[in-house]
Amino acid sequence: QVQLVESGGGLVQAGGSLRLSCAASTRTFSTYAVGWFRQAPGREREFVTAISWSGGSTYYADSVKGRFTISRDNAKNTVYLQMNSLKPEDTAAYYCAAGLRGRSATMGEYDYWGQGTQVTVSS
Repeated sequence: QVQLVESGGGLVQAGGSLRLSCAASTRTFSTYAVGWFRQAPGREREFVTAISWSGGSTYYADSVKGRFTISRDNAKNTVYLQMNSLKPEDTAAYYCAAGLRGRSATMGEYDYWGQGTQVTVSS
């Protein structure tokens, strides 16, 4: 069983930045691909970005490409999401997820999920 804990969310003005963290409980975290997803009120959960187990491959949704950067530090069992140039439409609960099937935009490819951290961007 892998436990994931997100942190770093908060309230920020449009154009600002936040860095989210996803800390994992397992020592085998380096074998897992990790994805970030988000869910705004009244909307379905959507893919944001994903990173391979080694960090050598990343994948971004078009809506965040060029503004968000995913990275990982396997020595710390942590994945980061650097979010720059934030927009009000980025407001959502952000969830990290881990899976052994490789980086993917599909929620069903992930086996473990965190509880989420709220990001609110004011205009």
